[in-house]
Amino acid sequence: MSRVGDIGFEPLDLDRHLELLHAWVTHPRSVYWEMQDATPDDVRAEYARIAADPHHHALLGTVDGRPAFLMEHYDPAHSELAGHLVHSDGYVGMHVLVAPREDDAEPVPGFTDAVFAAVMHRLFDDPPVTRVVVEPDARNEAIRAKNVAAGFVELGEIDLPTKTAMLSTCSREAFAHSRLGAVRGGAHVSV
Repeated sequence: MSRVGDIGFEPLDLDRHLELLHAWVTHPRSVYWEMQDATPDDVRAEYARIAADPHHHALLGTVDGRPAFLMEHYDPAHSELAGHLVHSDGYVGMHVLVAPREDDAEPVPGFTDAVFAAVMHRLFDDPPVTRVVVEPDARNEAIRAKNVAAGFVELGEIDLPTKTAMLSTCSREAFAHSRLGAVRGGAHVSV
């Protein structure tokens, strides 16, 4: 895999990142983020709500110091997944949104794999975390394939308030043995 760059994480700062975040979540390629018609005030309100929630956190991901993706992690027991998943200590929910490329930008081979792997490594670098949970829209075949490449097992569809989701989980061991589990070194990840 070609070198993608140094991947890092920093706290999301709504004063600094709102314009960028709004552009990302309303981009046509971000349709499954469910914020297509959001105004900047809507985005600020949503991420202020997340910042105030002790069970949900948002981080800005960077590549070589430049904003490149959004990562959220949350406690599934305190989310819309409560009642859909037999929760255990050590479970963490995750969302990731890779920034849409500029229309004239060349794709970087392995970029999304490296970002996804960095997010998973960051979650599993926390010793109490034993399993990552995701609930993508069941129609989002691209992210479902990426999840499977990272070792996720699809448990089945569930009905959530705004979508039919594919509930999926990934153990630490399954990720370590997955195609994406070995990406850390090639991506030059700093977490």
